[in-house]
Amino acid sequence: MEDINKLSEKISYEDFKKVEIKVGKIISAEKIPDTDKLLKLMVDFAEGLPRQIVSGIALYFPDLSELIDKKCMFVANLEPRTIKGFESNGMILAVGEGDSFSLLEPKQEILPGSSAR
Repeated sequence: MEDINKLSEKISYEDFKKVEIKVGKIISAEKIPDTDKLLKLMVDFAEGLPRQIVSGIALYFPDLSELIDKKCMFVANLEPRTIKGFESNGMILAVGEGDSFSLLEPKQEILPGSSAR
């Protein structure tokens, strides 16, 4: 059995407390031109205006309408990053690889903007 302390770099609890994980409701999704994997998501975090988030999940959602109104977990306090000319203001959380893939979604009805704790 592999030593759990060697699996990944450890961060302090203080560093972890800085990460804001929030529920966001996807209100629109569109392919980013000239890419295979990238989507531009507009996400409601109950902040007034939606945020634009760029994500590499397009291969898992050939029908983009599946994403509309889906509530997922996002890292909400990442510094903005420009990807293929589009500013991204967060990161959607997902698990899996290859054919096994899942977005992280609250099991219960949770309001957009709610924080993980």
